[in-house]
Parts: sequence; C-alpha cells; structure tokens
Amino acid sequence: MSKRKIIGIAFGTIAGILDVIPMILQKLSWDANISAFSMWVVVGLILSSIDFKLPSILKGIIVSFLILLPVAILIAWKEPISLLPISIMTLIIGGGLGFSINKIAK
Repeated sequence: MSKRKIIGIAFGTIAGILDVIPMILQKLSWDANISAFSMWVVVGLILSSIDFKLPSILKGIIVSFLILLPVAILIAWKEPISLLPISIMTLIIGGGLGFSINKIAK
C-alpha cells in the first residue's frame, strides 16, 4: 500500500473520530456512529487515490457528498431535518480532509 493511501486512511480515521464524538455525546445509536466513522475512513482512502483536477478542499467536499448521497436518501426519508447538521459536518470535515491529505501527502 502506498504512503499516500496510508495517509488517506489515517486522516480518514481522524475525521471519523471527529465526526463521531458529537454523535456519542448526543447518545445516537452505535450503528449510526459506526456508519459515520467508516464513511470517513473510506472518504480518506478514496481522496488519497483519485486525481481530480480541482482544488483539494473542493475535491474533499465533492467526494464526501457523493459518498454520503445513498445514506442521505435513507436519512431524508425518515428524518429530513437531521440532514442539516450532517451536511454541515460533511462540508467542514470533507473540505478539511481533502486539504489535509493533499498537504501532507505531497
């Protein structure tokens, strides 16, 4: 496995922890916590593996929202109001993850 992919997984793990902390404090279910955490690990791996000709922050945001999309449809079906905080966290963490992976992996 390449150094860049290891960095992507490591930063994805950090992003997952940052996303799950408020979820644990809100006492959300463990399936939601595990889902969110694993999403960020996958986002980190994919961001470190693809080569979009976009600014790294924008790349992180786009990839994060694309990966979130199937789950967001399920969430919107049952609890549409919860998409607001999820979208905000995806925007912030996705942009930060894209920036961080690009900065460190160079």
